[in-house]
Amino acid sequence: MTASRSRNRPRRRSASHIPVRVAHTVLGGTAALVWLVLPGMTSPSAPPVAVAPPGPATSAGGGAAPQEDGTDPADLVLPLLAVGAAGAAAGFAYVRRARRARTRTTPAGRPRPSDRTAREPRTEPAGRPAPPTAGGGASPADAVAPAGPVVPSRPYRPGLDELDRQACAALVEADDCVRGSREELSFAEAGFGGRAVESSARAVREAQGELTAAMRMRQRYDEGIPAEEAARRQTLAGIVGRCAEAGRRLDAEAPGLDRLWAQEQEAGAALGRTETRFRELTGRTSAAGTTLAGLAGRYASAASADVTGYVEQAKDRLLFATARLNRARQAGDRGDTAAAAAHLRAAEGAVTQAGVLVGAVERLAADLAAAEGMVGAALTGAEAELATLRVTPPSAGPGGRPAGAAAAEAERRPPAPGTPGEPGATPPGGLAHVLPPGELRSLVMHADAVLASVRHELTSGRPRDPQALLRRITAVLAPVASGRAGVLPAAARLAAGSTVAAADGFVATHRGAVGAPARTRLAAAGDLLGSAGLTDAVRADALARQARDLAEQDVRLHGTPSAGAAEDELGAAGAVLGGILLPGGTPVSFGGPRTRGRRTGRPDAPGTQG
Repeated sequence: MTASRSRNRPRRRSASHIPVRVAHTVLGGTAALVWLVLPGMTSPSAPPVAVAPPGPATSAGGGAAPQEDGTDPADLVLPLLAVGAAGAAAGFAYVRRARRARTRTTPAGRPRPSDRTAREPRTEPAGRPAPPTAGGGASPADAVAPAGPVVPSRPYRPGLDELDRQACAALVEADDCVRGSREELSFAEAGFGGRAVESSARAVREAQGELTAAMRMRQRYDEGIPAEEAARRQTLAGIVGRCAEAGRRLDAEAPGLDRLWAQEQEAGAALGRTETRFRELTGRTSAAGTTLAGLAGRYASAASADVTGYVEQAKDRLLFATARLNRARQAGDRGDTAAAAAHLRAAEGAVTQAGVLVGAVERLAADLAAAEGMVGAALTGAEAELATLRVTPPSAGPGGRPAGAAAAEAERRPPAPGTPGEPGATPPGGLAHVLPPGELRSLVMHADAVLASVRHELTSGRPRDPQALLRRITAVLAPVASGRAGVLPAAARLAAGSTVAAADGFVATHRGAVGAPARTRLAAAGDLLGSAGLTDAVRADALARQARDLAEQDVRLHGTPSAGAAEDELGAAGAVLGGILLPGGTPVSFGGPRTRGRRTGRPDAPGTQG
């Protein structure tokens, strides 16, 4: 019973040999003591012998006999036997301990932490396998107790901040791929027709759908939805997955568009179409300069602030397009179709962005004229809404509070940007039917003051910003308007549409420096703009202006980008800032992250087509 229990008891490997060593020491000391004392104990008894003084020994008999040694060889037998027994015991103990170390198994019961740690396999660095052991036992290194606990290796789990950066980078890259693919698709449709590029157009639409879903997820993430860390991790992973799927669809369609371009036997056909659009934009750029000067003399300076410098930027893009068109023609004359295709793609991107810049000036002029003609009608409709609220107070519910008082508590909080129908969004009919009477009177009085200031500005005769006036009227009426005056939603959509278009043009022509927050706000503004409600249009305008401010901040922080291989080329820095060229000087083409930089201009580059 005792022996079995001792075998099952866990033992400390590092201290198991201490009792054996103590036993060996005691046994050896005993054997030595016996060896020293035993000869005296076994010598025969004899009377003492007188010792003669030194001097010449004389006797009658002629001399004394010599003294014989009293040690007998038989006296050494017992000491030798004791030493042999001690050596045999020590050897047996050593052999037994070595055998137990080779055949040791996990003892019954729960082992101590030190024993468990000593028996756990060590984690070796990458590329260095653990040393093999004979017979499956412990290796020589394992015989030594470790200095500390061995922590098992765990898979790397990035933090929430790192996942957030990955999601932002994926959004920016996917948005750039979709925008660049759409630009080249427009030139392909002009050259081959819509039926020929139907597959490519479908890939762009599908990629845009994935990107839109990712942008909506990101917008909700920025609003704090969801709040749990595990759910936020899943949201970021979903954003990265959506963006990867968008890039995959564009990558899959890139070879098909390359084959379509290769069907043109003469490279001069596509080059001629780009040159025709280039000449058209050159004339529009000159007219846009005249238009912008007229806006500055007719309206307040803030009215045209969003497009200040656009004419100069358009000229810079056209200058870059001129250089690339010349290089494309020279490469085509040499028969280098790969280089010709790369230069032509860069020229197409520059011409497209010049058109965006010029179109922004032209659209602003039209929107300002439309807003100027709508300010008076919007002012009249707003006054009619306020008069209705003064005559017909909101219906009260039980307790003297308006119906829907619970909803009013949520509505009094600042509404977070989002899509229509989300919690926290202002109802289409305003807040008049849910607000307490005192708060409603405060809003009406504030709206009266704003409308009075707008009326005074209209009659002052000074240059004004019609769109800013529409924003002030619609923003102050949005919380209380019933929506019966249709001019107010129309005025809000006009102002919001102009703001969203201006922000989108800025992001498109500066996408080499614009980050994910600005693009996310812009996408949310576009979603809200499709609604017919007054409140949604007002919120879309606010989101678009926020996106524009964030984009301008990104551009200022980014500074002048490096054009890489095209550093000395005219307009190359603006082309990199606009996303026409990648930082290394490669033009952006149709495709996702894997294929959009395939046209490098080198004949040995994969995927380059004439």
